[in-house]
Amino acid sequence: METAERFRAAVEKRDLDALDELFAPGIRLYSPVKFVPFEGKAAVLGLFGVLMRTFEDLRYLGRLEGAAETSGDGEEAPSVILPFRAVVAGKQIHGIDLLQFDDAGRVKEFTVMVRPQSAVHALGQAVLAGLIADGLAPEA
Repeated sequence: METAERFRAAVEKRDLDALDELFAPGIRLYSPVKFVPFEGKAAVLGLFGVLMRTFEDLRYLGRLEGAAETSGDGEEAPSVILPFRAVVAGKQIHGIDLLQFDDAGRVKEFTVMVRPQSAVHALGQAVLAGLIADGLAPEA
C-alpha cells in the first residue's frame, strides 16, 4: 500500500507535516506503554513529535501486507506491518508498527509493539518525559 511507503519515508525524514496527510482524523494509536489508545490526529501527531526525538537510529527492516481486524470497530482492514530496530535511552529495541487503513487509504489505526520488556520500560519513561515537556501530559 502506497500510504505505508509514504509513512516510512515521513518517519525516516522526521516529517510531521507529511504524517499529518496520511492520518485519518479519528486515528487511534495503541502504544506498548499506555493501556488506552491515543485518539485523534492532534494527539497522535503530538506523540510522533516526541517519538521522533526519542528513537535513535530507527531503521525499518521490511514490510508485510495483508488484512486484519481492527481494535476500534472490529472490521477487517487492509494492513501493513513494518518491523523496525532502534535505540531508546541506550537500549536496543526491536518492534513492529501495524498500520491499518480506511477506505481512503489513510491510517485509521496504528499499533506499536516493542521488545524486550526493559526496552518497553525505557521507552515509556522517555515518552512520558517528552509528553510532559511538550505540555501533552500532566506531570506525574
